[in-house]
Amino acid sequence: MAKDGVIWQEHHLKSHIKVFPEGQQCALLDGKIVASASSLVISLTPEHKEHTWKEATAFGMFTNHSLDGDSLYGADISTHPDSRGQGIATMLYNARKDLAIKLNLRRMIAGGRLFNYCDYADKMTPQEYAEKVVRDEIKDPVLSFQLKNGFRFIKILPNYMRDARSLNYASFIEWKNTKYVPRNVI
Repeated sequence: MAKDGVIWQEHHLKSHIKVFPEGQQCALLDGKIVASASSLVISLTPEHKEHTWKEATAFGMFTNHSLDGDSLYGADISTHPDSRGQGIATMLYNARKDLAIKLNLRRMIAGGRLFNYCDYADKMTPQEYAEKVVRDEIKDPVLSFQLKNGFRFIKILPNYMRDARSLNYASFIEWKNTKYVPRNVI
């Protein structure tokens, strides 16, 4: 782990590929990796359970991945700064949604850092900040993008990840798979 955010080490990436290769996606441009998305399948009980990034990802190793789960968990998505604004992250989100549909998962969930909360912390709570982003009164590069990609804000996750910009807060987001068929019906 890096001081702020997620920095994968080689042992993490090897574990991701061993545990759930189809959940690890990347985008190439001119033969170079310019973006990646890392996912695993989990279940939360209750379904909107407060959690940390470390809990959801087994400290970034994904060893808690289980195809018996009902949710694709977005552990990380990133695009190289030189390649942003080209629709690459949206393509990765769509690939994740396609995977959730293919695996007949009920939803995709994630904790998204409240990236610009540090600029507003003296004026409002994280909940107020997120609500203003949802109402499009404030732009947040992470949550605004997730909302634009069909996710809905569920609640604030405190102490989600050590991160100076978000002051450790994240938004619990969810995308429901409208093609999901309950497993006891299949």
